Amino acid sequence: MLTLDEIRGFFPALQASPDVLLDNAGGSQVPEQVADAMRDYMLTTYVQLGADYKTSLESTDTVERAHEFIGLFMNGTGNGAVVLGSSTTILCAMLADCYARAERNGRDEIIVAETAHEANAGPWFRLEGRGFQVHTWPVDPARLELSLDGLRRQLSERTLIVAFPHVSNLLGRIEDAQAITKTAHEAGARVVIDGVAYAPHVTMDVAALEADWYAYSTYKVFGPHMAALFGTTEAFAELDGPNHFFIPRTEIPYKFEPGGPSHEGCAGLLALWSYLAPLAGRSADEAPNREGIEEAYRRISELENMLQARLIEYLRSKPDLRIIGPEQSSPNRVATVSFVHHRKKSAEIVRAVNAKGYGIRFGHFYAYRLCDRLAQEGVLHDAEDGVIRVSMLHYNTLDEIDGLIKCLEDLL
Repeated sequence: MLTLDEIRGFFPALQASPDVLLDNAGGSQVPEQVADAMRDYMLTTYVQLGADYKTSLESTDTVERAHEFIGLFMNGTGNGAVVLGSSTTILCAMLADCYARAERNGRDEIIVAETAHEANAGPWFRLEGRGFQVHTWPVDPARLELSLDGLRRQLSERTLIVAFPHVSNLLGRIEDAQAITKTAHEAGARVVIDGVAYAPHVTMDVAALEADWYAYSTYKVFGPHMAALFGTTEAFAELDGPNHFFIPRTEIPYKFEPGGPSHEGCAGLLALWSYLAPLAGRSADEAPNREGIEEAYRRISELENMLQARLIEYLRSKPDLRIIGPEQSSPNRVATVSFVHHRKKSAEIVRAVNAKGYGIRFGHFYAYRLCDRLAQEGVLHDAEDGVIRVSMLHYNTLDEIDGLIKCLEDLL
């Protein structure tokens, strides 16, 4: 099994950056295997797909295998298909537009969790102008939790979609996505799950969740600036993709990838296995497999649990600070920790910490609707100031967290 120093050695940016990088929820660092694969693709097989000459055949194979690998990575193989795009925001907007153009069969209501990132909220709320009713599934402002009973009260025979995050990128809590999906399905609704804040920390398993749609950003999971959307065969069959009219609707993912995905990005996605395999104690020459992916994520969880425990222990010891989200380190949260100071603005604290070389951030992090609600409840100073967020990944160290703690201690 790799040591932490060996893991960090795969990420040149960790040595090159003048800052301690603790803003990983905005985008992870990239291992050299991924960057090298993208460079090699662009220098050797940078041609259009679908032709019969050898270089084009190689390029086509790279893109096809990238789709297959991400399907395996999400555990959707055999259950549906993966669409690749430039961002989760774009993919969710495309999906909402497809539903707006599809047969509704009496279902014209959409439920959106208040904890949602705007990527999986805004596209659905915009459908209010296209004949849909969109309802907010509110969070309990005291416990900062979504209630399954609250969802049941909103579901009806007219509910088409329930959109929610697997993990709030602000709160860090892992929602019981399986229970939410089961509840939605009992009412005949489909679910659209935002896995962006979950995927860097815990193994995705769309089959176990029975998810209709599941999206995540690959650039937040050690890859290129792209995103993936898994959909079941049944869910895809209800929609007509936005690609050119002469492309059959059954040509998936082609029908849902206007302009096509980044080809060099696909090479980078494939190379992710070359990082995950040694992280799992396996050879990168081994064919990608679920066992190796799951073992790599067990290692990720082991390292990250120590980090979040150290930071949360400190934050809980300070009466002037409030953690926004679960106040205990546990398997039910990820290493994304948000907090506020009762008197000082988040911006003031973060800018002082940044000046000391620690890369953390403040704000609403595109969970604007949640921050606006919490500001109205007096939990936050205001929505724009938002929270202080420290987002850790497995390549961070306890020494880095201790350094951040010392910086906060001196400041506060």
